[in-house]
Amino acid sequence: MSATQALSPTQNGRNKTGLGLWMARVLEECDRASVAFEPDPVHDLRVALRRCRSLADGIMVMDPDPAWKEMKKAGRKLFRRLGDLRDAQVIEEWVHRLGKFDDPVTAAMLQFLHGREAQLKQEAAQALEQFDARQWRRWSTTLPRRAARIRPGGTLFKHLALERWTEARELQQRALRNRSRVSWHRLRIGIKRFRYIVENFLPDQHAAWSAGLKDLQDLLGEVHDLDVLQTTLLQLHPPPELEARAGWIARIAEERAWRIEKYRKTMLGSDSLWPVWRAELPQGREIESAALGRLKLWASRLDPDFRHSLRVSRLTLQLFDGLAKIGRPNSKGKDERRILQVAAILHDVGRSKAEKGHHKTTHKLVTRLAPPLGWSAERMRIAGIVARYHRGRLPVAGGEGLTGLSAIQRHVIAYLAAILRLANAFDSERDSRIQRIEVGEHNGVIVISAQGYSARDQQAEKIAGARHLLEVVTRRPVMVRPLRGAQVKGTRSKS
Repeated sequence: MSATQALSPTQNGRNKTGLGLWMARVLEECDRASVAFEPDPVHDLRVALRRCRSLADGIMVMDPDPAWKEMKKAGRKLFRRLGDLRDAQVIEEWVHRLGKFDDPVTAAMLQFLHGREAQLKQEAAQALEQFDARQWRRWSTTLPRRAARIRPGGTLFKHLALERWTEARELQQRALRNRSRVSWHRLRIGIKRFRYIVENFLPDQHAAWSAGLKDLQDLLGEVHDLDVLQTTLLQLHPPPELEARAGWIARIAEERAWRIEKYRKTMLGSDSLWPVWRAELPQGREIESAALGRLKLWASRLDPDFRHSLRVSRLTLQLFDGLAKIGRPNSKGKDERRILQVAAILHDVGRSKAEKGHHKTTHKLVTRLAPPLGWSAERMRIAGIVARYHRGRLPVAGGEGLTGLSAIQRHVIAYLAAILRLANAFDSERDSRIQRIEVGEHNGVIVISAQGYSARDQQAEKIAGARHLLEVVTRRPVMVRPLRGAQVKGTRSKS
């Protein structure tokens, strides 16, 4: 089924996404496979499970609902427990393909595989009994609805595809360098993960690339099959005669080498498919922009008031840029600005768990988040620490997340956290009253002028408390006042 078909409604009119179709297909294939665990039904069940898991793999990057991980885990468990049976069935096909009717090694391997297959079918039956079909059915109702909120074909999925492209390209370099079976197996998985993102979420690219991706997947899949075939040959007891075994190993090696050489011709040199794929994926500044977009989408699924976080992000950058203009020595401006922006966007995701101590929960969630392509794990870690200190205790040596950091790193974090803390206070009433901030200085005092600010309301008290950390870090007093000459939101200027 094509990616376009997989994302279309069913013919009977039920409005199910591709995920809904494939999740229903899993239950159907469970029934078919359970009859006798014949090769085709086992294969079809694994395909359906793999489809569900690959769709979840792409969507859970954008949607942090824990049900995605739970569904993927349940599918992986059944998929793997059927894997040995499927391998045995595939290897039996290879033995018939490469062996001869009167060859004793062929007969020995078939006898070994038949005995193993009987045992594996019993284990597969147990796996199906333990598979929670009722829970799967519940997920097949709730998860497709969540999936429908995220439209395929956009920049965010192209960015995710580029991430998978980069990983697969690195795995190819390793495979060509050390030539081990494990490295070729990992390359197969890496290209498969890239293929699934394209297949499930980039229908236009899939239409153009599907043939080449399938050919590569088939080649590397057969290399894996041949490796398993050789392992099976070496497991025979008693072992075949040395000459007969050597003949089989030579045949396997010849088949394997032919496929690897064909792969090399396709994926190396000027005619390689790598640059063809790369040309249609994000370039330059688009990569970091898309990474930020993914983080925003992820945060919006957790933060109960994400509009507030976006306002805080804007105010945070206004403060940062204004402070930069009046001078800050030893500043890594652009990098710090990006970290601060992400910290502001993510600072309230912990409220998805509980209001109390949500800043600490935010730190844990952000620290566990895999950084998108264009973001390093170190930058993500610092952003999480900055978000942690947007409220609560001050960031001091020995505080949460600060152990092991240098004095310079702690100072940077404290400075960014001070800005975020103050920006958050400017929208503490969550009423969008303060939209614009300007920063200046007068006689050594940092002067922050805020449109919509009034020294006579409750918000001013929170702002007064929040500015303390900025005063400590900069070692300068901070004064907040209304922005003169600015029209306050909700009021009319006097004519």
